Amino acid sequence: MSLDTFPPLMFAGLVAILLLGFPVAFSLAALGVACGGIAIAMGWFPAGFMAALPLNVFGILSNDLLLAIPFFTLMGCILERCGLAEDMLDSMGQLFGPVRGGLGYSVIIVGFILGAITGTVAGQVIAMAMISLPVMMRYGYNMRYATGVLAASGTITQLVPPSLVLVVLADQLGRSVGDMYKGAWGPAILQVLLFVLYTFLLSRIRPQDVPGVPKEARTLQGWALWRKCLRGILPSAILIFAVLGSMGGLPFIDHAIATPTEAGAMGALGAFVLAATQRRLTWPLLNNAMASTMRMTAMVVFILIGSRAFSLVFQGVNGGLWIEHMLSALPGGQLGFLIAVNIFIFFLAFFLDFFEIAFIILPLLAPVAAKLGIDLVWFGVLICVNMQTSFMHPPFGFSLFYLRGISDTLAKNGTLPRKVESRDIYLGAIPWVAMQLLLVAIVIFVPETVTALLEKEKVVDVDKIRIDVQPREGEGAGGSAERDDPSRLFGPEPK
Repeated sequence: MSLDTFPPLMFAGLVAILLLGFPVAFSLAALGVACGGIAIAMGWFPAGFMAALPLNVFGILSNDLLLAIPFFTLMGCILERCGLAEDMLDSMGQLFGPVRGGLGYSVIIVGFILGAITGTVAGQVIAMAMISLPVMMRYGYNMRYATGVLAASGTITQLVPPSLVLVVLADQLGRSVGDMYKGAWGPAILQVLLFVLYTFLLSRIRPQDVPGVPKEARTLQGWALWRKCLRGILPSAILIFAVLGSMGGLPFIDHAIATPTEAGAMGALGAFVLAATQRRLTWPLLNNAMASTMRMTAMVVFILIGSRAFSLVFQGVNGGLWIEHMLSALPGGQLGFLIAVNIFIFFLAFFLDFFEIAFIILPLLAPVAAKLGIDLVWFGVLICVNMQTSFMHPPFGFSLFYLRGISDTLAKNGTLPRKVESRDIYLGAIPWVAMQLLLVAIVIFVPETVTALLEKEKVVDVDKIRIDVQPREGEGAGGSAERDDPSRLFGPEPK
């Protein structure tokens, strides 16, 4: 075994150990330390090289940017439990109810709004399914459309700021969180428009699949209905503007007055206030929200420590150069690289969580992307769009698991008229995964969907820089030459 063959063997070992099903953080750390021992024994780097690992771990724990993760997680956990989703879905469902596909439109719009204030897929899918799935089944919606729209609308959370995925990607790529948020708005809105367009076309081609809600089922009308809609939307809009606007994460806001950590803390405080105004700020809610935040934060930190142990050794045996030579030699330049990387990540997402992809794979790809001249904000948002599919594609999509679990619970307690078949859930997800992949293609071939809202970098051409020096008073045309004469400073040369 030579140094040239060790990086591909190490990468193959990474894939194999991840497929075994052991906790990723500890598997990565064990593989990295074991491969480090082999590298030391083979003399590829000295034993002192591994002394950098504790310093790397300390650098992770002292990273101020990662403090935003528990704050945003706490904000999302509180808001998903305070009844905001129920109120918004009820009011939006009645507002769009008369229209064919109206319940689908309401799920998509509420999913977008909740994604901008909660940031958690699990809670969003479960909350929307509990409220909307019984109503959709009652009024004769096609089961595959109903399950697909509920699962897909929950995954919008991963792309809509303030997504935790974008915070992690910004940290790994060394880019501003505010720029990453700005870049994500274009694809997020396009995603919603694609979902709405699909629903509209389905309502014209197969109107029996997405019928309107009967008039007798709509209990609110006129100003009472609009007031209930605004009561859910306005506080959410204020919270979104305060959190994202303060950190420069909204379009056309170029100045940040708060760091991502400070904005996250403000968002968590806003979530407390919003839950209090809903009269649902209780100790059980706080206990569950804090426990969920603790689990999420611990998972992220341990995965990051494990991935750092692996990447340190991988870089030490020239794994970065192996990846760079392999990917930069792909035909097609930037386009070939982006297509190959996105195909690779799409299939990798069948088995890995988005945090694992961000911490393990992205640090290997980012240097190659930068060398090819790819804007790293565009690259990060593109990867985020792709990683949405990890929640949707069968057989391991987490959104499908959440939907499977909550539908079984609703069927057992009699809320649903019949059981939802797994076949309907999996087949219903296919059109929505296709739309997410279509968005990936759009972002690749139309980078302006990401970069249009970013502040343009000022490029200075050094060849065109001109410095004009004005002569002093009393100096003639030869003043500059006289001023530069060294004899004026040191006197005449000795004879």
